[in-house]
Amino acid sequence: MNVITAVKLYLTKMTEESGPGMKILVMDKQTTSITTMVYSQSEMLQREVYLFERLDMISAREPMKYLKCIAFLRPTKENISLLSKELRNPRFGVYYVYWSNIVRKADIKTIAECDEYESVREVEEFYADYLAIAPHLFSLNIPVSYQDLAWDPVELLRSTQGVTAVLLSLKKCPNIRYQSSSEMCKRLAEKVRDVIVTEESLFNFKQDDITPVLLIVDRRDDPITPLLNQWTYQAMVHELLTITNNRVDLSHVKDISKDLREIVLSPEHDEFYAKNLYLNYGEIGQTMKQLMEEFQRKAKSQQKVESLADMKNFVENYPQFKKMSGTVCKHLVLVSDLSNTVANNNLLEVSELEQQLACQESHSSQLQNLRTLLNSGNVRHKDATKLVMLYALRYERHSNNDIDGLLNILKKNSVPDSFIKMIPRILKFRSKNSRLNETFDTQEAVVKITKRFFKDLKGVENVYTQHVPLLRETLDDLIKGRLKETTFPFLGENSAQISRRIKDVIVFMIGGVTYEEALAVHNINCSHQNIRIVLGGTTIHNSASFFTEVQNATANLPTTRHDNRRM
Repeated sequence: MNVITAVKLYLTKMTEESGPGMKILVMDKQTTSITTMVYSQSEMLQREVYLFERLDMISAREPMKYLKCIAFLRPTKENISLLSKELRNPRFGVYYVYWSNIVRKADIKTIAECDEYESVREVEEFYADYLAIAPHLFSLNIPVSYQDLAWDPVELLRSTQGVTAVLLSLKKCPNIRYQSSSEMCKRLAEKVRDVIVTEESLFNFKQDDITPVLLIVDRRDDPITPLLNQWTYQAMVHELLTITNNRVDLSHVKDISKDLREIVLSPEHDEFYAKNLYLNYGEIGQTMKQLMEEFQRKAKSQQKVESLADMKNFVENYPQFKKMSGTVCKHLVLVSDLSNTVANNNLLEVSELEQQLACQESHSSQLQNLRTLLNSGNVRHKDATKLVMLYALRYERHSNNDIDGLLNILKKNSVPDSFIKMIPRILKFRSKNSRLNETFDTQEAVVKITKRFFKDLKGVENVYTQHVPLLRETLDDLIKGRLKETTFPFLGENSAQISRRIKDVIVFMIGGVTYEEALAVHNINCSHQNIRIVLGGTTIHNSASFFTEVQNATANLPTTRHDNRRM
């Protein structure tokens, strides 16, 4: 199971089915992102795609009848209307229309009626309706899922379409399990099942002996993970700089060259990034040093052009040398900026306390350390807020908790009200039946997490990566056949007749996943030869986007005593 391969296969077929000749690729906003995640512009040029255009801007183009038009579009009402308008007055010679998801027969009829010049040669459904971020990771690019801690109807439909597309592109017809404590999980599970039943012929795949599993979970079950600073390269870049559709904005860096103001970080097209995206902060510094030394050696060899043979060798190697030069410059700027951010904002000390709050039970010492750090004046407002949020999540029910006192410290330090209000909001956001609650509330569970903590830390020296996402525990239980049906029931199946053997698992998290969870899935896939897990979510969160998610989810909910404090 590889979502990048699945999407690339569809895009390759589009360019091949249209045959030889010059082509224009017409997309909408969403399919533009889907395409650029897996194919570079230069790769598309090699496939004779010379122009790229948005469907909503195509009316401004002059007619170019010599071009073949490949239209890759989501089957939305707006796109149906725009394409119909285009076909009434076609600007290109012929059209090959590919929908990214299941399209209604009525919409196909509408398009056919508008094709008065009979310029449409092909209409097909290619189920690439999601962002393929890594072979095992996808996103639907939905920044906010919740509406008063329930589904926004628009996002429920989009999530149903996205999950359905993943299943169709991977050719899986799964058993569905969902988080019983989340009504949102149950609703999405039912919607996906309805599509599978309605479109039975599309899901009539040749299945393995072991039926795949679609596991639907809710971010509210684990609000801890998105609040933590990250220390692996990919996750660290997303937390401190934000990765948007494989792009990072570096325009804030002083005296940065024009070429580096926005950089592309794609494991498909950047070998150094692909090899190092899971390395931790300390290891990245060492690999950067090695990359610089290798580059310097090659630079010196390029300078020795003393004969025709040297000149020929230089010309042959120059493209590779230039590419390496760009890689060095890009990652050097990136790592330097990360290093400055860490040093200037005291993030090592902040992260160490975050990890203690997330992984250990020691109220008195943690409260004292938290007060000291907040009063030091060396912590960003955002990081101070996250620390108090983590404290509140762990110790809300502790008899001696001092949430009010910590709120006063934030107020005294001029932390904006919008941040201070996140503390009661995160308590509203957390699922009342969250397994984290069980972990934090019982001594037996404390012993359990402590055992797991030391087991996971065996051979690990880094105190900044102690935390293990709850999803890892869920998947371990699933793999070992210990995932309770009371917690994750099967949808509409006689569970007594279902095998507990696991091979292919598609996990979808409502409310967004994190790169820490993606790393956990990657590690599971690497350690289990016969198990393949693909992880997806409504979005890929860092703490900033998670703040927005929580704020929108709880905006209209009743106030609590912490909301009503004078701030």
